[in-house]
Amino acid sequence: MAMLPQLGLVLLLLGLGMFYSWRANKLTPNAVWTGGGLGLLIYLGAGFTGLALLALFFGLGTAASGWRVADKRRLGLAEANKGRRTAGQVLANAGVAGLLGLLGWQYPQVAPICQLMLAGSFAAATADTLSSELGNVYGRRYYNIITLKPDTRGLDGVISLEGTLLGLAGSTVLASAYCLSFGWVPAFWWLLLAGTVGNLSDSILGATLERRHYLANDAVNFFNTLIGALTIAALYGLSL
Repeated sequence: MAMLPQLGLVLLLLGLGMFYSWRANKLTPNAVWTGGGLGLLIYLGAGFTGLALLALFFGLGTAASGWRVADKRRLGLAEANKGRRTAGQVLANAGVAGLLGLLGWQYPQVAPICQLMLAGSFAAATADTLSSELGNVYGRRYYNIITLKPDTRGLDGVISLEGTLLGLAGSTVLASAYCLSFGWVPAFWWLLLAGTVGNLSDSILGATLERRHYLANDAVNFFNTLIGALTIAALYGLSL
């Protein structure tokens, strides 16, 4: 019974976030409900820190998508549907986190590693979003991640130094939020690595499978977050 007021607060916060996302046209109606359900699973597995990570990812991603959007539209680089995310996009970016939240909730003995992997998935998602959205604005030279030869800005698998560093900055924000609650060493460095590995893996998949139309962008984003989480699992295993 003691948890009921806290759960009520969580549902209120999620409800407010869902209402804002719908009212501000940030999410489609289906995406609103998908995000609310995933948010609840993330809370059940990682508490308020998990919700903070979700909010940080959503806030940073939304801000990056809207940053200098007129320039992006002029260059043909703005997101479709005016940046309004679908349920598929929500699942691609937060589905792994929701699954890890569910596992941590149902199996408390693995909750600590599930929470760290959850943070790794968000570090990778944030790094990918910021590196592409802001890298397309601030990048100076653009390269194909496979060939390392100059390539066209905005194409799948094309990166810039500036975009990669901005992605790392995004991972740093997510890592700091996690470590404020759960401790700094070695989680902070692991999360920076997980975010970067996931981000670069996203670009590799983009330059290969996505360009050949074997994978859609949502699938690539899902694998980005999964790789971020699995990188944490591998680092944890090596530390034992």
